[in-house]
Amino acid sequence: MSEQKHPYHLVDPSPWPIVAAASALVMFLGLISYMHDDSGSYPMVFAIGAGFLIFTAYKWWVDVVREAEYEGHHSKPVEIGLRYGMALFIASEVMFFLAWFWAFFDVSLYPGANSPELVARNEFLGGVWPPEQMEGKLFNPWEIPFLNTIILLSSGGTVTWAHHALRQDDRKNFLIALFITIALGIAFTSLQAHEYDMAQFTFAFDLENGTGGIYPSTFFMATGFHGAHVIIGTLFLIVCFVRGMLGHFRPDHHFGFEAAAWYWHFVDVVWLFLFSAIYWWAGP
Repeated sequence: MSEQKHPYHLVDPSPWPIVAAASALVMFLGLISYMHDDSGSYPMVFAIGAGFLIFTAYKWWVDVVREAEYEGHHSKPVEIGLRYGMALFIASEVMFFLAWFWAFFDVSLYPGANSPELVARNEFLGGVWPPEQMEGKLFNPWEIPFLNTIILLSSGGTVTWAHHALRQDDRKNFLIALFITIALGIAFTSLQAHEYDMAQFTFAFDLENGTGGIYPSTFFMATGFHGAHVIIGTLFLIVCFVRGMLGHFRPDHHFGFEAAAWYWHFVDVVWLFLFSAIYWWAGP
């Protein structure tokens, strides 16, 4: 086998991209179908897709960790490419959340507009935002939402602490700070699940009881997808914690953790906008 003459990594053929795409397709077909009809077997379809996606992510992660930690393929030029890739991925996530904010502000800023194309919609809203049928059903922003804000901002501080400790080759404080960050992420998710359980409105449209409509749709889509990102970010950090326990990462070579920290800070910032707009500005 001839010696490699360049610092770039030519990736071996892998089945994981196509398997991940197929698993995600099955998962979202099940999820979207369940949103339209919660009486069928769609939760099982979602679970199957999610299960295959988690398995694929694990196997793909194992391959990437092996390439970086044991085979030495992640040279400086490769790492630069990884940084650009992660930055572009986060930019695409910003555009993703922009769609939910656009939907929210589209209906909330002009609920009383009388243009012909908006008359029917705004009559249903009652000319006010939040809609009349949401009166008395909204969350107090200074209870669970504010507590979750403190938790998530604190986790941003602890993940930065972990990063600084790693750069100082202080593995003990790196693991301590990372463990605290993971615990805070789990606490955030648990509180949000409790909040959803307490909700007096549902995602499903129910005109008779006034428990559905545009407000619950925008609320659950925006906060729900953010919650999914918190869960994904927590999984990223758990993987980094396990790798740290195994002795992975060096002060000058730890982009796997750095990418997870970037993602976690992105989740922090999105939550600040969600709290300010959906809970506080449009709250009771």
